[in-house]
Order: sequence, then structure tokens, then C-alpha cells
Amino acid sequence: MAMLTVRNLPEDVHRALRVQAALHGRSTEAEVREILAFAVKPETRVRLGDALAALGRKVGLTNEDFEIFQQVRDKTPAEPLRFE
Repeated sequence: MAMLTVRNLPEDVHRALRVQAALHGRSTEAEVREILAFAVKPETRVRLGDALAALGRKVGLTNEDFEIFQQVRDKTPAEPLRFE
């Protein structure tokens, strides 16, 4: 697990974190972990796979359609990038 040090945290913010942690029945450190996780990975974030599956259902794609896509797609290997 990674470690993170936060310097120069204002005392009133630290106090608010301690109070909030106590209200949730956890340590200040656990509360900060929860806040950070929710900030960068909110439950309402768009998940690309789920969004694509929903779009496919919305337009009425079937397994047969997908099989046709697999048959007609170009299987030629991609050319590597050149940085010249």
C-alpha cells in the first residue's frame, strides 16, 4: 500500500476531519482514506464497459450482430507508430 503525507493541514480542517471520523465510527486516517477514495472513484462514475453494453441494448444489438462484426472486421495487424 502507498503512503501519503499531508503537510500544512489547517487545524480547523484537521479538527473537522476528527469530528467527522468520530461520527462515522472510524479513525481520522480511515476517514481520510474514505474521502479520498470517494473523490477520485465516485460510485456514480461512468464505467466504459457498462456504458457500451447499455448503448448496445438501447440500439437493439444481438449476439448475432456481434458475430457478424467479428466476421467482417479487418484483421490486418496494425502498423507500428513511427516517430520520424
